[in-house]
Amino acid sequence: MKTPYYMIEEALLRRNLALISDVAHRTESEWILAFKAFALWKTFPIFREYIRSTTASSLSEARLALEEFGAKAHTYSPAYKDDEFDDIVRCSSHLTFNSLSQYERFHQRASACSIGLRVNPEYSEVGTLLYNPCAPGTRFGVTADKLPEQLPNDIRGFHCHCHCESGADVFQRTLQHIEEKFSRWFPQLEWINFGGGHLVTRSDYDIELLVHVMQAFHTRWPHLKVIFEPGSAFAWQTGPLVSQVVDVVEDKSIRTAILDVSFTCHMPDCLEMPYYPEVRGAEHVDEGGYRLGGNSCLSGDFMGYWQFDHELQVGEEVIFEDMIHYTTVKTNTFNGISHPAICMLRLDGTLEMLRSFSYEDYRDRMD
Repeated sequence: MKTPYYMIEEALLRRNLALISDVAHRTESEWILAFKAFALWKTFPIFREYIRSTTASSLSEARLALEEFGAKAHTYSPAYKDDEFDDIVRCSSHLTFNSLSQYERFHQRASACSIGLRVNPEYSEVGTLLYNPCAPGTRFGVTADKLPEQLPNDIRGFHCHCHCESGADVFQRTLQHIEEKFSRWFPQLEWINFGGGHLVTRSDYDIELLVHVMQAFHTRWPHLKVIFEPGSAFAWQTGPLVSQVVDVVEDKSIRTAILDVSFTCHMPDCLEMPYYPEVRGAEHVDEGGYRLGGNSCLSGDFMGYWQFDHELQVGEEVIFEDMIHYTTVKTNTFNGISHPAICMLRLDGTLEMLRSFSYEDYRDRMD
């Protein structure tokens, strides 16, 4: 297979889906796929064996839900546009408003959907400010002091998202704040959506604690349907990004292996969060070894350092682990860098090409 390419492994994807399906059953809740983290629609036939719904945050994602997944979306957007709204409603079963002003403007046109309101508990343990939806000045959700005691009759649910790759212990603490702030409105609701960021497929996630927390919640609020909508959890550790060394350069005793991929184009979370990805056959070190550089003209398109057990050679593969969730949906073609192909390793060991990219894909973005 010509590099670069993303390779999702069907066996690992089914492992995650089976685990999530079991968690959904044990917690008496619905778990749905968030497209913002994973939208490889050619895998949807596999997903439909395990889950029934998805979540969208735009018209394009809502259409993907209806037209490719085959079910209307649970839709939330920070702000809906007038010229797109009716199409979004057509593609949605649930529709959540981010603000009371958006609710007032659009709710009558959303009567075919189960209407929700995003709320902000003013508490989150997400340490990276870029990913913290409850940071001061946030544009997400309505705080408790702005809600009327009696909700409008057509509001059926609350949506609350304040996690990022979090554990059950974080959810347990956060739920206390959610209930303290908003439980007086729960008798008026039919459902509550606890959003994404619940990384149940991570090896150290305490599933038994989550089950305990949800059993207690259902005891307190037996009438509420509970929804979770993670993205990362579905595609967590399901496949790598495979690249190749194009050149090795050195300056001021720093060796950089230039690859045929780019961090800014193909692994943007590494620079945004930031975090160091795991590289197969290498150990991340504070200094020495190789800095890994992208093949774009952005000066900061590099990360370092990794220690390999040999000298890297031009043409050698460098494999970045766990590069399917978020990465595949956030890529771009800045600088005309070749976009990685997307393939799937099937259960029988065959490698199926799902999508390859050409000059025309780059050109036609500006057509």
